[in-house]
Parts: sequence; C-alpha cells; structure tokens
Amino acid sequence: MNAKRVLVSGAGGFIGRWSVPVLRRLGYDVHAVLSGRGGAVAAQLAGATLHTADLFDSAALEALFAAVRPTHLLHFAWIATPGSYWTSTDNARWLETSRRMLRAFSREGGVRAVMAGSCAEYDWSQVGVCREASSPLAVNLTPPLPYVACKIALQAELDRFGREHDLSSAWGRIFLQYGPYEHPQRLVASVIRSLLMGREALCSHGRQVRAFLHVADVGAAFAALLDSELAGPVNIGAAERIAVADLIGEIARQIGRPDLVRLGARPLPPGEPPLLVPDVQRLQTELGWQPQFALHEGLADAIAWWRGGLAAPGGGAPP
Repeated sequence: MNAKRVLVSGAGGFIGRWSVPVLRRLGYDVHAVLSGRGGAVAAQLAGATLHTADLFDSAALEALFAAVRPTHLLHFAWIATPGSYWTSTDNARWLETSRRMLRAFSREGGVRAVMAGSCAEYDWSQVGVCREASSPLAVNLTPPLPYVACKIALQAELDRFGREHDLSSAWGRIFLQYGPYEHPQRLVASVIRSLLMGREALCSHGRQVRAFLHVADVGAAFAALLDSELAGPVNIGAAERIAVADLIGEIARQIGRPDLVRLGARPLPPGEPPLLVPDVQRLQTELGWQPQFALHEGLADAIAWWRGGLAAPGGGAPP
C-alpha cells in the first residue's frame, strides 16, 4: 500500500476535482469522497479510489476513516451555493463535521491535514491587501455571517488540535477563482455565458480591484501545500491584480462582443471593498509555487469550456 494516502473531501466539487490529478502525480494514493446525495463523477478523478459518503452521518464518517486510514487529509467539502452559503445553517453543520473529521483522522494515525478557508475571513472594512500574519479577521461582523464565523472557528480549531495532537496542518484561504464547472451565477461564468448567448452582461461599475486565479491552479496549489511542511494560514490566490471592469473587458474582447457589456447596470453588493487582493509571499516564496495560467490564458480556457457546453445538445455546461 502507498505510504502516502490522502482522503480528499469534496473531491467532486469545483475546486476539489482539480487537486486529484496533481496529488496522483506527487505519488499519493488518492481516496476521493463524493457526496452521498449523488452527482456526476468528475473526469479529473480518474485513478483515484472513489468513496460515496454522507459526511454529516457520524457513523458513515467514522467507517470511512477506519477503512481508508489516510496519512493525509485535504478537506474542501462545505456549502458554497451562491446566494445562500453566507447565512445557511449548514455552515454550523460543516463546522461540527469538520471537527469530527479531525478527530477521526488523528485516531487513525493521520500526520498532515490541510483545510480550505476563505478570503471572507479577513475584515474587508480594514484591509485591502490581505496578509496572513497581520491582517485583521472579521470576528466582529454586525450582523454576524455564519459562513465567516464558522470558517474562522475551524481554522482556530485546526491550529489548536494540531498543536495538541502533534498533527502537521495548514489552512488555505481561497481568494477569487474561475474556470470550468464554475457556478453559472458567479461573475466570470455569468459574463461568459451572457456574451456567448448574445445577451447583455449586466455588471457593476467594475472599478473594484481583485485577483482571480484559475480553478485548476487553485487545486494544484492545495496539492502542493499538502505535500509540504508549511504550517498555518496560506493565501491561495493570484499575484496579478485587475479592475473588474478590465476583467470583463478582456472576456468581451476574447468573445468579440464588447457591445453587450453594460457596466454600471447593477449596484455593488453591500460591503464590497474597493480593493481585495491577497499577499501571496507565503504561497510563492515559502511554498515555491507558481500558477500555470496567466489571467488571459485562463479566461480563454474558461470561455472554450463554456462554448463547448452551450454548443452541446441542451445547451448546458459540459459534464
């Protein structure tokens, strides 16, 4: 049996699926956990051992860890549905489930755990360039957001548990991502789909500055982080910064429909900061990781994927 066995939760999800091929190239015996609620198996999971489990079921969770006995844990599974994940009661359920996973992982002899956090953990009212060691966290939001509170609590739990049980751990704070399989309501996907279908893309003014990383690079960064000894929070994001209007303009240029872009047609969501980007020194210097895709290349890849889906029978996304 391979000495490096990793259990990947949320392996069929938007980000998780992209970590699996990289983990296999790094020599891991990959055990990919899919939701017990069904769903298509991602092509990127080829070569992994697949497990279907409802992780909210504590007995099923315990049986899974006992059967696999992973040396490594890469935990992505969480609620991420646009429009509902900020306030869903499932955040508290995932927090408790993640705690149970940590305990089960430790009991079965696990040695390193990496979990997925979010840039939403930072206090956007006080920081624009987010730095892991010094930027304030959003611990006093009014009203509180369950998604933010639960992610912050889990990061603290992972750190505490690791110190008490001699478990190596790291926490990847994900910034903005895009690419194949993105939810169609998210920014990049929604603009691409609108323009490919010949519809107006209704957008905000777009002056806010962000950093976007292709989802395949997000998955690869997590695989590299797991395969390292780097500890604590690590921003998973792009060094390349861009105004949202320029991002939308690049999409429109590549598709050839700038006439359909309507900047300023929508208000900014409440609390949107003018600048929200990661400091990626830990990711690129300490971990020594670099992305595969420049932004214009990644957008071309996403456009090609959506074009293929919209041209398929039924006009949906590719499977």
